[in-house]
Amino acid sequence: MEVGPGLGSLTLAILETGATMTAVEIDPPLAERLPGTVAEFMPEATSRLTVVNRDALTVTPENVPDFNGDTSFTLVANLPYNVATPILLTLLERFDNLGSFLVMVQKEVADRLAAKPGSKIYGTPSVKLAWYGTAERVGTIGRNVFWPAPNVDSALVRFTRYQADDPAAPGASNSTADGGAQRELVFRLIDAAFGQRRKTLRAALKNWAGGPEASEALLSAAGIDPTRRGETLSIDEFVELGRAVIDARGRGALAPSTVAR
Repeated sequence: MEVGPGLGSLTLAILETGATMTAVEIDPPLAERLPGTVAEFMPEATSRLTVVNRDALTVTPENVPDFNGDTSFTLVANLPYNVATPILLTLLERFDNLGSFLVMVQKEVADRLAAKPGSKIYGTPSVKLAWYGTAERVGTIGRNVFWPAPNVDSALVRFTRYQADDPAAPGASNSTADGGAQRELVFRLIDAAFGQRRKTLRAALKNWAGGPEASEALLSAAGIDPTRRGETLSIDEFVELGRAVIDARGRGALAPSTVAR
């Protein structure tokens, strides 16, 4: 899959490898023009290209049937910089068979996606992406290779999704058996923890949990020091916190309406 093919220069390079691909393009004139570009410069590849005129944030297995199955696929794209992170997280959520990606994004975004706990740039994109797999920055691209030259540098991010039976996979990250409930809970915890980044977890989660005592009890049950900050927690620790929430809810110690916020 390619998102945002534009005039098709990367599209042609991908097709040159022999790949069968779907290009998702939001702009109708560009989407209409792309098959003609491929027919002109690589006519033997026209049968291996499908163009979908759609916003990538609305793509689902139902409206992109080529990816509605068990076969793993790869995303290769020069992503629109202003929506790169939402696109990646949305596609990973909706497509269990998105096994890997190699994308170009703004350098600062690449650094955040690959950041580790404790880093100043570690945040919600870093930890949510870590739920699904491992990411690393694999190259930097200077602004001078573009015309016109942008005001930012770019970088490549490579990502590999955890296999369902991988012991390193947090929670049920590669299964939809629970309808995504565990992931949604953990992601709400992540949002709450980073919503007040400079506060301790005890303070950051108090409104979410129903009070400082409730938040401290949850953190203690998960084996997490309540004086730590969200930026120091790994995805595995957020998962443990989510389990503590589920346990507290099961014991009636935490109202369902509270944890659903």
